[in-house]
Amino acid sequence: MTAETSPSAITKQHKIIGLWLLTICVMVFAMVVLGGFTRLTESGLSMTDWRPVTGWFPPLTDAAWQAQFDGYRLSPEYQKINRGMSLAEFKEIFWLEYLHRLWGRLIGVAFAVPFVIFAAKKWLDRPLLIRLGGLFALGGLQGLIGWWMVKSGLVDHPDVSQYRLAVHLMMAFLILGVGLWFALDLLRTERSPVSTGFYRISTLTMGLVFLTAFTGALVAGLNAGLIYNTFPLMMGEFYPSEGFQLTPWYLNFFEDIPTVQFDHRWLAITTFVFVVLTWIQGRAAASHVRMRANCLLAAGILQVALGISTLLLMVPIPLAAAHQAGAVLLFASSVWLRHGLRHNSGG
Repeated sequence: MTAETSPSAITKQHKIIGLWLLTICVMVFAMVVLGGFTRLTESGLSMTDWRPVTGWFPPLTDAAWQAQFDGYRLSPEYQKINRGMSLAEFKEIFWLEYLHRLWGRLIGVAFAVPFVIFAAKKWLDRPLLIRLGGLFALGGLQGLIGWWMVKSGLVDHPDVSQYRLAVHLMMAFLILGVGLWFALDLLRTERSPVSTGFYRISTLTMGLVFLTAFTGALVAGLNAGLIYNTFPLMMGEFYPSEGFQLTPWYLNFFEDIPTVQFDHRWLAITTFVFVVLTWIQGRAAASHVRMRANCLLAAGILQVALGISTLLLMVPIPLAAAHQAGAVLLFASSVWLRHGLRHNSGG
């Protein structure tokens, strides 16, 4: 920004940039939902190559479709699960993964083009340029992580690594959370001084939501939601007796299905307890804080209901996808609330 730019012009520019960032956040949310459907329908391994520059268009000729299908027939998923699949059946799983990748490219364009325009107009001072440039870099890294994840399912086993799936999902959460925080900064949304206890518990709740989503990604990667479909006990036991059998011991938290599901369900309940405690703390705060706390509580109740229903009904695709979307909404609500607070000391 130039020295001659008036304060009112800067405010208008920041509002435009903030609204643009909110649009990017909505697009990222849609990307996560689409990614959930792609995973749940087992469509994610249908594209066995990655062409980040030239992959905008799907196969347009019969020969191109056959070449794409021939590549898929060499994959472990075809060899071990879908052997005998027809070309028509392949197209059904191809389109979801294609749309998922296409949407990712569109997010990149939706970010890059306005970013360049804002920079050319000198709307971005150095700190803002660095922040937005870093956010764009995270988006580019997410594309690489997505392909890194898919590659893990193209070697020996027809499933992606739960570790890589978790990294991919949490990077999406990070991008959305950072983008939302930057947008709220630019829109200059109200921030109220609150007690140390409220400030800390809201921060902890935001972290717990993020951590719970991470364990949810491990559950998804291991298909752990397809067993122990009872609640609150796991087939009559608080903790399954067949759990925690892996060595070294720490692998159980990431690879042992009973332990991973146990961790996720009770971490989710713990997180919900903190959501309620945060809401209670927020009842005495300013009106805009109460509104955000109410939204956090509503998102928490919805997410717990979706999670338990998904488990009891053995992971129906629409409900499981809604549960993943609910996790994003809960995280966004926690970020929105936390951003509206500042410590009494002025921090």
